[in-house]
Amino acid sequence: MNIVVGISGGVDSAVAALRLKRQGHEVTGLFMKNWEEDDTAGHCGAEEDLKMAQAVCDHLGIPLHTVNFSTEYWDRVFGYFLSEYRAGRTPNPDVLCNKEIKFRTFLDHALALGGDRIATGHYARVDKTAGRYRLLKARDSAKDQSYFLYLLGQVALAHTLFPVGDLGKTEVRRLAQEAGLPNYNREDSTGICFIGERDFKSFLARYLPAQPGEMRTLAGVSKGQHDGVMYYTIGQRHGLGIGGEGEAWYVVGKDVANKVLYVEQGEHHPALYSVALTAGQLHWISHAPSPWPRKLQAKTRYRQADQDCTAMPHGQELRVTFEAAQRAVTPGQSVVFYDGDECLGGGIIDAAVPDTQTLAASSALR
Repeated sequence: MNIVVGISGGVDSAVAALRLKRQGHEVTGLFMKNWEEDDTAGHCGAEEDLKMAQAVCDHLGIPLHTVNFSTEYWDRVFGYFLSEYRAGRTPNPDVLCNKEIKFRTFLDHALALGGDRIATGHYARVDKTAGRYRLLKARDSAKDQSYFLYLLGQVALAHTLFPVGDLGKTEVRRLAQEAGLPNYNREDSTGICFIGERDFKSFLARYLPAQPGEMRTLAGVSKGQHDGVMYYTIGQRHGLGIGGEGEAWYVVGKDVANKVLYVEQGEHHPALYSVALTAGQLHWISHAPSPWPRKLQAKTRYRQADQDCTAMPHGQELRVTFEAAQRAVTPGQSVVFYDGDECLGGGIIDAAVPDTQTLAASSALR
């Protein structure tokens, strides 16, 4: 087949291209640049990534095309990212970036170039069962990225290959080194999808000006001032600036309208835990599970161990009740559902349901 591989400059996509070429496919590299706002400041590192991507393709003897999707990224990903933060929620840009850019805009562009399939360096797997494509966890549970891919549908999965999904990271680096790839020991990228790693609060402040307000406990005790509730996320510890003795303080809630940031002391404070959640904007990769209620496993954040739960329709949303209370369930983030190794889909967390009994007991003790 003619396969267009998204070459990022990282070792995972490089080994994806390497394996496909060794399998006899006609391989073309495609480098995407999707952020230009402050690229000259060196935050994004697109120029360095492009040089490495070209070096990889030169070493493999495959052509490299470049494309700029900055407008699409701003319209389809970053605008949503800002609107969610403005509303006091904490979005996951990687999830939307995968859906809108890597497996929509990139896929369309690759097909226009004459590609039969696209491939990326994601750690996940795809198979076809009973005429439907399934998204499966990677063989290496420590690197599995299916959480970020739950918004993919049948069309995207039918045209996508994940050549490193059956490998562990150590094996990927070993293959890269043995093949002489120039990036075999390059560090993995971190930070916001296509924007990179940076001081997040100062970056966000460029687009969402500060709106100071009060930090207070759930009992109404003032603990100082904050710069804006949108700069903080549930469970956050650092950057609160609350002094004094005892355990660290954590964000446990937000009142956007009144600019109040709620904080409590202690890593295991009951206000940090939820027994259930409601989620909307639901997406199922193949079809919705049935019958309801349905016992599933779920993740409310990346790299979390699968959590046993029961899911049940709740109006236009889904109510998910966990067998064990979950820490720092955050509105705006994704809850992703699994049945064993299969990723079924997911939704956006709308609200967390607190463990009111434990919280009440804790308040009574104080």
